[in-house]
Amino acid sequence: MELNRKVPDFTTKAGDGERVEDFTLSKELGQEHIVLAFFPLAFTSVCTNEMCQFRDQMEQFHSLKARVYGISVDSPFALNAFIKAHALKFKLLTDFNKEISRAYGVLYEDLMGLKGVSKRSVFVIDKNGLLRYKWVSEIPKELPNFIEIKRVLEDL
Repeated sequence: MELNRKVPDFTTKAGDGERVEDFTLSKELGQEHIVLAFFPLAFTSVCTNEMCQFRDQMEQFHSLKARVYGISVDSPFALNAFIKAHALKFKLLTDFNKEISRAYGVLYEDLMGLKGVSKRSVFVIDKNGLLRYKWVSEIPKELPNFIEIKRVLEDL
């Protein structure tokens, strides 16, 4: 995917810690920018650290007119439990069928023997659905640069 191009639209299930509901990316565009943070698996140490860092910086993301969504191949029910366990203040999206990770080019075919896990990656999508920032790690333990993400949002 190239910068300043439309990102692939998708529909999936979103958890908010209580409910599971439909989520379509294109329906979320227009109001605020979107930070889409793919992570390998809920309840793992690095993924928990990353999602908690997003949680702890949520006011800054809101002030930059951005909404954060985490996304992984976990079921929406596991993601709801993850949200509750860590008091996350944003929705988590399921890519249980691995179609979104594949469309965004961030699917490990094999990670430590696990087939089809999302690579840790972050996409900043502007209000119009254009990709403004892309970071994809080949190192599962590497965290995104939160300062860099916020700098991109400041410039939008």
